[in-house]
Amino acid sequence: MLSVLLGLAGSIIYGASDFFGGMAARRVSAVRVTAINSVVGFLALAVGSLLLPTKWSQEALITGVLTGIAGAAALVLLYACLAIGPMSILSPILALVAAVVPITIGFARGERLSPAGNAGLVVGLVAIILICLVPGAGAVRPSARGILMAIGSGLAIGAYLVVIDLSPADSGPAPLVVCFAVTGLVMGTILLAGAARRRLPAERARGAVLLFAVLCGITDAAAALLFLLALRAGDLSVVSVLNALAPAGTIILAAIVLKERIAVVQWIGLAVALVAAALLALA
Repeated sequence: MLSVLLGLAGSIIYGASDFFGGMAARRVSAVRVTAINSVVGFLALAVGSLLLPTKWSQEALITGVLTGIAGAAALVLLYACLAIGPMSILSPILALVAAVVPITIGFARGERLSPAGNAGLVVGLVAIILICLVPGAGAVRPSARGILMAIGSGLAIGAYLVVIDLSPADSGPAPLVVCFAVTGLVMGTILLAGAARRRLPAERARGAVLLFAVLCGITDAAAALLFLLALRAGDLSVVSVLNALAPAGTIILAAIVLKERIAVVQWIGLAVALVAAALLALA
């Protein structure tokens, strides 16, 4: 129950982080937003490591570095595949891969759920597809390149969850501090390389853009910490499904703030997600 509650909270906050990041990326490049996100998240988690029980160790550093690399790869492939589109097909592919990989690893490691928990996993995967579907773009066929990028991003996200789950239980937020630092370094390197080759325009994040980017970093760090706690309190397979439900939070915020219409199929997906969460709580 505790793991599901933490995972649900983390999923909603992850969705908010994606919303804030998307708002900021309307004015400046997604890479630049991610770089700011990483710096802010690193600072927030560094402060958190001073306030929360934290133990630094070689294992914590290694898992932090590996998850930072996985996170950077996931973001780069994510933005690339969604730019190619169609999002209505590639998003569910990405989300499913990101959930199925940790589920498979979890079961291979001996995780076993109750019948209700197993049903919750299946229902959760269905909810992911419904929430990510955007009617109207389904007639467009995705390219092989887009599909491969979506699968690659999903694998990277799945790898992030699998590796961070291996971090020492007494390390607190230490692995996440390193993770955000590594992701920030990777994104900073991409920015410098792009500027040197004049592939990225000279941009300055100001006003509301900077505010959204900072909010993106704070919420991203908070969600990452909640999911780390959820992993330590429960099963990798359960948390991975909850993690993939993050688009629900983005959709709800977009409807409230931007007055975007939520499609009927997405409303159904949100309802199915609640059923999945209830079943997982009984696992």
